Amino acid sequence: MHTKPVLNAADVKKIAAAAEAEALANGWAVSIAIADDGGHLLALQRLDGAGPLTSHMAPAKAKTSALARRESKVYEDIINNGRTAFVTAPFVEGMLEGGVPIIVDGHVVGAVGVSGVKSDQDAQVAKAGIAALAA
Repeated sequence: MHTKPVLNAADVKKIAAAAEAEALANGWAVSIAIADDGGHLLALQRLDGAGPLTSHMAPAKAKTSALARRESKVYEDIINNGRTAFVTAPFVEGMLEGGVPIIVDGHVVGAVGVSGVKSDQDAQVAKAGIAALAA
C-alpha cells in the first residue's frame, strides 16, 4: 500500500490567500479554483470585477491539470500545434494555460486553476499560490 500527502483545509486557505494576494498586487480581476488530485473542487473565489465565465474556466483548468498531472498549457499547445481533435478528450474542458498542478514530495496532490487575465498571468497567479505551500 502506498501513502501520499493530501491537501488539507489549511493548505487550501494558504494557497488561496497567496494566489489572491498575487492577483490583487497586479490589479488582476480573476477567479481562483483549487482542486484535489481527482479534480474535485475544494475552493473557488471570484475576485471583484472578474467576469462570470471565469468562475467556470478556473475550475475547469484546475481539474484538467489535476487529472493530467501537468500544466493545462500542455494541451493548449497540442491543440495550437494542429492536433485539434484533442478538444474531444474526455473529462478535460480547461485546455488553456492557467491550470498548474500542486506537487508535494513527487506526488500531484491537486491543482490551481486561474482565469481572468492573459494566460501566462493566470499561470503566474496559480504558481504564486502554490509557492505558499513551501513557505
